[in-house]
Amino acid sequence: MALRELSSLEKYLGLKKPNKYSTRGDKKFPVLQNNNGPPLMGLVTIARHLVKEAKCPELLGQTAKDRAVVHQWLEYRVSKLDGVSKDGSRSILKVDLTFQEKEQYMNVTRWFDHIQHRAGIRHHLPPVVVLKNNIYTHKHH
Repeated sequence: MALRELSSLEKYLGLKKPNKYSTRGDKKFPVLQNNNGPPLMGLVTIARHLVKEAKCPELLGQTAKDRAVVHQWLEYRVSKLDGVSKDGSRSILKVDLTFQEKEQYMNVTRWFDHIQHRAGIRHHLPPVVVLKNNIYTHKHH
């Protein structure tokens, strides 16, 4: 899964020359074969390298706090989702929420909808329909 994500990131960033990746270990730890030095290992390390290579530092955050939050989410992705089945990841990410539960995550829903409509994010994938309007008042929870 990580290698596919890194390839998608390369496409999004518009990197012309595709990198050579391999995996190590039982957990298929991603490795970037680097011509200019030792290989880079790990999803977060490689993703940060690609963003810097594409000269898009704003994706890593403008302030120290923003950079920490971006790094936190990248680490969350690695620590919580690596080695988990598709059904398990859906459970962790709470994909199948009830309408009441979705209301609790309204800001995340808006953010997701905004991100998926940015140029180059979805590529060939169909959009995910995101219901953003409130269905229930908070009194009914």
